[in-house]
Amino acid sequence: MPVCAIEDLKDNLPRGARLCALDLGEKTVGLALSDSGLIVASPFETLRRLKFTQTALELEAIIEAHNVGGLVLGLPLNMDGTEGRRCQSTRQFAANLMQHGVTAPIVFWDERLSTVAVERVLIDEADLSRARRSEVVDKLAATYILQGALDRLRNL
Repeated sequence: MPVCAIEDLKDNLPRGARLCALDLGEKTVGLALSDSGLIVASPFETLRRLKFTQTALELEAIIEAHNVGGLVLGLPLNMDGTEGRRCQSTRQFAANLMQHGVTAPIVFWDERLSTVAVERVLIDEADLSRARRSEVVDKLAATYILQGALDRLRNL
């Protein structure tokens, strides 16, 4: 099952499988993983985006090693809900993953303001320097995206 709606994801996940969220940036991909009970999202790591094949291979290794049964890709909608160039890029990334052999179901999740919300917390509450924020913001944005999807799954 390739791309699906969040409502269809729950029935298509193997028992005990985890979800992995991706926050796609121009230079990096932030990753977050759920627990096997699909309750809590945790930051995982940030991958550098080089060539697509290399990124896909790294993701495939993570999917295998961490029993990932589905992917949640942050969809960067415009504030008015329309899709722009970045959404097209995200959808193409998902299509490329499927062509590369990733068979886990993929869900798109509205990520509007996820990075803004995370940066606000890092500045206001964690008081992190700009350099340190740039190291963690992508995987924390992925965590924010994944937690939203997990909360929705729980309420289905």
